[in-house]
Amino acid sequence: MTADVSSSCTEISPLHPPRHEEMRLATDPYPPNMGLCPAGVGDWGAQGLRAWRRGSLPLRLGSADSRSRMKGPQVRKAYVSGPYLSGSTDREFVSLARNQRVSMDSWFILVLLGSSLIHVSANNATTVSPSVGVTRIIKASTAESVKEETKTSNPTSSVTSVTPTFSTNLTLESTYVTTVNSSDSDNGTTRIVSTDSVVTTISPNGTWLPDNQFIDARTETWEGNSSTAATTPETFPPSGNSDSKDRRDLSLLPSLRPGNIFTICIVFNYIKDMDVIQMSEDETPIIAVMVALSSLLVIVFIIIVLYMLRFKKYKQAGSHSNSFRLSNGRTEDVEPQSVPLLARSPSTNRKYPPLPVDKLEEEINRRMADDNKLFREEFNALPACPIQATCEAASKEENKEKNRYVNILPYDHSRVHLTPVEGVPDSDYINASFINGYQEKNKFIAAQGPKEETVNDFWRMIWEQNTATIVMVTNLKERKECKCAQYWPDQGCWTYGNIRVSVEDVTVLVDYTVRKFCIQQVGDVTNRKPQRLITQFHFTSWPDFGVPFTPIGMLKFLKKVKACNPQYAGAIVVHCSAGVGRTGTFVVIDAMLDMMHTERKVDVYGFVSRIRAQRCQMVQTDMQYVFIYQALLEHYLYGDTELEVTSLETHLQKIYNKIPGTSNNGLEEEFKKLTSIKIQNDKMRTGNLPANMKKNRVLQIIPYEFNRVIIPVKRGEENTDYVNASFIDGYRQKDSYIASQGPLLHTIEDFWRMIWEWKSCSIVMLTELEERGQEKCAQYWPSDGLVSYGDITVELKKEEECESYTVRDLLVTNTRENKSRQIRQFHFHGWPEVGIPSDGKGMINIIAAVQKQQQQSGNHPITVHCSAGAGRTGTFCALSTVLERVKAEGILDVFQTVKSLRLQRPHMVQTLEQYEFCYKVVQEYIDAFSDYANFKMEFVSEVRRKVHEARSGVEAERKARQDIAEHRELMAWNQAENQRLQELRIERLRQEAREQEQRQAEEKARQARETQAWVQLKEREVQQLQEEAKNFITRENLEARVEEALDSPKSYNWAVTREGLVVTPQHKGS
Repeated sequence: MTADVSSSCTEISPLHPPRHEEMRLATDPYPPNMGLCPAGVGDWGAQGLRAWRRGSLPLRLGSADSRSRMKGPQVRKAYVSGPYLSGSTDREFVSLARNQRVSMDSWFILVLLGSSLIHVSANNATTVSPSVGVTRIIKASTAESVKEETKTSNPTSSVTSVTPTFSTNLTLESTYVTTVNSSDSDNGTTRIVSTDSVVTTISPNGTWLPDNQFIDARTETWEGNSSTAATTPETFPPSGNSDSKDRRDLSLLPSLRPGNIFTICIVFNYIKDMDVIQMSEDETPIIAVMVALSSLLVIVFIIIVLYMLRFKKYKQAGSHSNSFRLSNGRTEDVEPQSVPLLARSPSTNRKYPPLPVDKLEEEINRRMADDNKLFREEFNALPACPIQATCEAASKEENKEKNRYVNILPYDHSRVHLTPVEGVPDSDYINASFINGYQEKNKFIAAQGPKEETVNDFWRMIWEQNTATIVMVTNLKERKECKCAQYWPDQGCWTYGNIRVSVEDVTVLVDYTVRKFCIQQVGDVTNRKPQRLITQFHFTSWPDFGVPFTPIGMLKFLKKVKACNPQYAGAIVVHCSAGVGRTGTFVVIDAMLDMMHTERKVDVYGFVSRIRAQRCQMVQTDMQYVFIYQALLEHYLYGDTELEVTSLETHLQKIYNKIPGTSNNGLEEEFKKLTSIKIQNDKMRTGNLPANMKKNRVLQIIPYEFNRVIIPVKRGEENTDYVNASFIDGYRQKDSYIASQGPLLHTIEDFWRMIWEWKSCSIVMLTELEERGQEKCAQYWPSDGLVSYGDITVELKKEEECESYTVRDLLVTNTRENKSRQIRQFHFHGWPEVGIPSDGKGMINIIAAVQKQQQQSGNHPITVHCSAGAGRTGTFCALSTVLERVKAEGILDVFQTVKSLRLQRPHMVQTLEQYEFCYKVVQEYIDAFSDYANFKMEFVSEVRRKVHEARSGVEAERKARQDIAEHRELMAWNQAENQRLQELRIERLRQEAREQEQRQAEEKARQARETQAWVQLKEREVQQLQEEAKNFITRENLEARVEEALDSPKSYNWAVTREGLVVTPQHKGS
């Protein structure tokens, strides 16, 4: 029975919707409920709709519990359906949803615009049982009053129509109540949407049915109803009479997830207090017509909006889909034909002036906010090419094969010209461009990575441009793509064209490799030039994607390049693959460091704009652009901290002095800068998992994701790939060390699995098992015999006591693989329980012993651990790296070494005492080395003196004169070569000036010729017009023209007489 509420509600015209204040529910923090079902998931898409129409799916409004399980911002989701899904309008709407794939926010707005009309159209377009009514709730009484009205409702009422209402802010403010009636008042029930969004049924006597019962939309015959009770699938039968086997809980369906394509089922809003508007049956046809027209308009509007959204989406995709990086996924032998370029945003008038260095940090932090938003805007404002430049030489058919990428071509005005080869057309072309430095013209040559067919041209350019330094900022292959052909021999010598290249020396370091080549022209014996020394600096730490993790390595690399390039040498050749991205980054950092030292400011935007006028797309991605600023900030904040070994003592005296105006000395200020480095807790995801927290000895020291040591997962067990250990870079290679915490009792097996997996043959232990009554490390080796940890069996073979450490030889066997390895453990006892060792002798000895073991066992990682794997472990790694560099280069940098360690693992070198200990050990090492060197020098001098005395005086004098002559000859040649190089450089500059003047003169002559040719052309056109004008027929010369035409038939085919007759040459005889 339908409640008679005509006396308790105010009628509202559809043309005058209620005020927003009346309709809005203040207690509802969400927009109106959206009934959403994931299309294509569990047959709950279009197939689910068809199944629902056949009556084979139960329907229920989702409860608060189901709503809490679903994800999604600001939208309340519920499995809602009912008779509102019938009709053609909803099918069109669902089809649009599935085809357009718009976002949830867009759907939400569209649903608010169209859902009410669609629901009403559905109810008017389908056959609904007379016992079903749909009523709109407007305003309020209590839930109890609704129950009373239900019991006193009019039994003769029929289906009521619904008038949709919209508020001014496009939020649907309608709430629907479906009332199920029959002729028998005892069987009437009312379906109400309650405040917690649970479907509840009210019986005529006011009893509320349990919440776990729900309405089933199957076609059934209701018990106790009249003969008209056999309903259509759009009818709600009472849940109490439904067969229990037909009730299916929709909570078993898959949960909604963001990103799925959804079909819209219904929109609900709910309020506690309700009054009902009921309309008469006579108004139904009129409303049906109005609703049909309104529905049509809504559909057209929705289609237009969806088209606009899709067009906007494709437009955005077109401007952002191109990656800055070269695409991967190609085969090894296939090379990409072009570099994806960034679509530039329209140029703006916004200026980016130079930045003073004292505001550099503040400005960088501001621009890096919101995921580098301001940096991206600045980068996108860069002009692709500030001038109108041509690439005619690069575009010639003969030169196309010489270009690695079809869209990275050198400009004609700045390209490098090779000396033409006789008989070879266009042999003066190479894909390389001159680039200015900060104040030096053509300081660099930016080149593409040589191809196999252009290697000869590359070495020809090196020889002709008198280059002494090559900077390579790419690897030969990255992501299985050939980025650059190997243009040097691995060893020995090789000839490229007419240039012979021999390898003299190779030095491999952690971030870069230095190769020294000796080159010489061959073929022309009569005019053979002397040999030249070429140094190649190959930066190997640039990752396949993005930019280096820290600019420290690049700054060291750049400093080395600047120091080794001869003063009078030609341009420095810099190349990556395309010769624009990484190459431009290197050039800009070099120039801006010079500008920083000279002017105390930087102008990255202006300099990049200028060099883009010399070569396109220099600095190719916004990540490279940000990396430039990070390198400049790194240099400004920390400066150049490298020291010669001879200046260490002076430096120590300086840093032990108090800094004026502060209570700290220089050493304390250095360490304060190190402790200010932010620990990136967001990059410790695996170590912070609940299953792995118990594996960490100290919760503040957890490995970062990018360099954590991963061990194989144990079969059938989750989260078994974690161990608290990090890979640490050394002086000559990456991942030289594994910095680990001391194993816990329940992580000893993981520790040995790590040792086995990464083939570590040396273990350095810097703590005792127990210190100050606390366990610092579990004993992970047997005191005698053997012990097993899972599949790993460890046997003690030998134990030897040294001065400050113990050496244990362990035989480790993997029973599953049936293989064994010899592993040596170095247990250092010289570290006291409190503080640091009294001297550095013991640490120097153990470092030497470990390095000797590494030379014998191979370059596998050295496992180093103390208790937490940070303080003493970091000190050992820092000292090992610094001392190795001291031996190789005579240079040390304790500050940057420790800073690099802290970027790889938190709290490495944990205290000021440990940091100071690093300096002390290095000083002791240098002193000991100096004493040995002095003794060795004195011994050698004494031996030489005695040998000299044993020889005859004449022979000794002759040899001395010969040595002096050779020395003078060498010095003279060196001076002459330097003078020649300087003259060549001056001559090249003069030649460039002459060429510039010649080009200007030729340009003026060409313009003059073009002007003269244009004038002559116009004169000829005027003469032609004058000649043609003579043949024009006028009244005055008509008779003469007719006679002339008759007399000269070759010139005229016809003529017109005064009378208008056409006269032809045949008429002349007549």
